[in-house]
Amino acid sequence: MKRRYSTYNDQKSQRHKVRWIILGVLIFFLVYTSFTSLFFSMRILQNDAMAPNLRAGERFLFSSYSYYSLVPGLSLENRSLSLERGSVVLVNMFRDPQPGMVRRIMDGTIRFFTAQNFSLIEQNENIFVKRLIGLPGDEISMTNFIIRVKAKDSAFSLTEFEVSLYDYSPEIPQMPSLWDSSLPFSGNMDTIILGENEYFLISDDRGNTNDSRTWGPVSIDNIIGKALFRYWPLSRLGSI
Repeated sequence: MKRRYSTYNDQKSQRHKVRWIILGVLIFFLVYTSFTSLFFSMRILQNDAMAPNLRAGERFLFSSYSYYSLVPGLSLENRSLSLERGSVVLVNMFRDPQPGMVRRIMDGTIRFFTAQNFSLIEQNENIFVKRLIGLPGDEISMTNFIIRVKAKDSAFSLTEFEVSLYDYSPEIPQMPSLWDSSLPFSGNMDTIILGENEYFLISDDRGNTNDSRTWGPVSIDNIIGKALFRYWPLSRLGSI
């Protein structure tokens, strides 16, 4: 059997093709990482605070408002972010000054190669997924774990389900009959009025009180994204 030898031109052409493939993959990865670092983020739900609608371990695509911090004169307050009642949002309750673009891209790269498990710029204990119930100017109250909302300039108060644009079912805990009704854990809350750029966020599992019942109203500055799509598990694939 004869051994086949490649000519110098064949070898040169092959190396040229390999370089272009490597360059193409690198450019695609950089564009993908830049895009997802600034405009979208992929997240793993860490707990069951949003049960029964969202479950721990599920993965979601969120819109991102990171690019606002990179454009001089552009602020979240001056633009509608399509945050409707019932939206599922991503919240950073202890937000530090925003890192620059290079660090964001590096963070996106690390998140990509670690399947969203590690980050350079975020601590998981500071990031929460919550449901948005109240918009600026709304009057919010709660009875037996169900929120009532009186929208700004409205004469009537309605349940959270009547004002929501999304379908969901809260998990209502069973509380002891003698539980102190003044505590946020009790499921009752006096009326509050949301100020300018303030939002009321709550867990779907009403037994989890890491939300506006204990934090108070949340500033627009702390809302860093909105859930768009669940991509894992495949059996629950679809929009939120």
